[in-house]
Amino acid sequence: MTAPELIQGRLVTPHDVEEIATLIASHPTWSRRRVSETLATTWAWRTPTGQLKDMAARTLLLKLEGRGLVTLPPRRRLPSNRMAARPSATEPRTWPSITASLAGVQPLQIDEVSADRAARTAFAAALADGHYLGYRGTVGENLQYTVRTRDGRLLACLLFGSAAWACQPRDAFIGWSRVQRSARLAWLTNNTRFLILPSVRVPHLASWILGAVLRRLSGDWTRKYGHPIALVETFVERDRFVGTSYRAANWQRVGSTTGRSRQDRYTTLSVPLKDVYVYPLRADFREVLAV
Repeated sequence: MTAPELIQGRLVTPHDVEEIATLIASHPTWSRRRVSETLATTWAWRTPTGQLKDMAARTLLLKLEGRGLVTLPPRRRLPSNRMAARPSATEPRTWPSITASLAGVQPLQIDEVSADRAARTAFAAALADGHYLGYRGTVGENLQYTVRTRDGRLLACLLFGSAAWACQPRDAFIGWSRVQRSARLAWLTNNTRFLILPSVRVPHLASWILGAVLRRLSGDWTRKYGHPIALVETFVERDRFVGTSYRAANWQRVGSTTGRSRQDRYTTLSVPLKDVYVYPLRADFREVLAV
């Protein structure tokens, strides 16, 4: 490295790389975890809520090693991947059958359940049973919402997680540079799952839920992670859906994918074509993202 570069959202200088190499060489018995925790502590690298960003430091170290700039200690164990396999098959659940008008099921209760173990279990089971993509869990910053009737019957689940690293139609719509995207990508989120249980028949429920959740999403994100959300994205698989609910909730279609995965930085994965929809959560989203 001959000049400072933005890596993992942080400007890293050649001097930083030298210090990291010295840290590793000075402590040959340290684990990769201890190196990353020490680096994050030394840099005072924390989230807005004060949590040490040791996993971000770990990813940064792996990127530096991948470029031949540092040599990390040997792995002490293979990294687990809880996303790699679906849970073992279980007896299908019976979900409530509800046919009614939207007025007939209100008032509805919307809860963010990522900190509630029992509610998360129901959330995961519903997505695993009812969503065409299933559910294997989630990593990184995320919010998980359930929608229930006044007497507690589950109607719908929504998951918001990490935004796609790169998406040409979305990036053109925002008008940001690659450096700006790297610095502000955390201010975007992706609606990665939206399920209304197959046994629920309530006209206009989907667009109503989207509107109600988006009105509180940024505030909930700020309370959990210490920063707001400026723009929400989602990808709608063309061969299955036409995006009716999103369009009814005033999302904007900004283009289509080219058959790459949403996290495919290296142009190696092939997936179905999807329409890209976005929803700004603030009028000045371009100003706060393209900084």
